[in-house]
Amino acid sequence: QLQASGGGMVQVGGSLRLSCAVSGRTDSNYDMSWFRQAPTKDREFVAAIRWSGGTTYYADSVKGRFTISRDNAKNMQVLQMNSLKPEDTAVYYCAARRGRWAYPTADSTSYDSWGQGTQVTVSA
Repeated sequence: QLQASGGGMVQVGGSLRLSCAVSGRTDSNYDMSWFRQAPTKDREFVAAIRWSGGTTYYADSVKGRFTISRDNAKNMQVLQMNSLKPEDTAVYYCAARRGRWAYPTADSTSYDSWGQGTQVTVSA
């Protein structure tokens, strides 16, 4: 089970930190990721991190502004979002993919567990 938190409203250029807590697991053999969905748009990939934490992958739209990390001892992942823009406004979802994969993926259909979503609103 995944529980996302940390969303809110922020002005352009501001920062937010999203967290995703994983419960019901005793291992860390799963990749983790963030997706987002804005009104009237499809869900899109934001960032992913490999099960070991050594490899990350970002959408071009957030590269250089967002940082994904994870703490396997705490079964948690974090998305640090800086220099936020109005187009970052969306509901953000965390997801997990079981297995010790070589690379994380941006394919949403590959993820088998999803959190409930947390709203991020960036105002001009």
